[in-house]
Amino acid sequence: MPTPQFILDLREQVGHALLFLNGVTAVVFDRREDPGRVLLGQRADNGRWRLLGGILEPGEQPAPGMAREVFEETGVTVEIDRLVSVITLPPAEYPNGDKVQFLSCTFRAHYVSGDAHVADDESLAVGWYDLDQLPEELPQRDRDVISQALPLEGGPDFVR
Repeated sequence: MPTPQFILDLREQVGHALLFLNGVTAVVFDRREDPGRVLLGQRADNGRWRLLGGILEPGEQPAPGMAREVFEETGVTVEIDRLVSVITLPPAEYPNGDKVQFLSCTFRAHYVSGDAHVADDESLAVGWYDLDQLPEELPQRDRDVISQALPLEGGPDFVR
């Protein structure tokens, strides 16, 4: 899905000014118990492999929003296992000059159904990766979040 309409509408008012947005990130394992592989997407805007995620729509709850994002991007239906973290990410600037900062809710989920495929224009590719064979360019933050999500049980990580 392209940039949500509510953000396009906001940008008409505020230009490239910093927007504080609610985002979700998914660590999707292929199995609930003893996860062996994680689902990743190769972003169309920069070609980098990343965890899946996106922006919540106004009024949308984080967990269902994360499941929606995964389905829209990959065609995979997931079941949520637990909240992994709630953190404010550093500000970022897109190539067009738009500035954003995300409050990111990350969830651990597992595969339920569907064949992983590119299902929108945000990704060049999607795929399942063995935890010991993650793409070299996967950012360290994503690697850390995957490690945090490995335990099936546990409380969320947040900055105190």
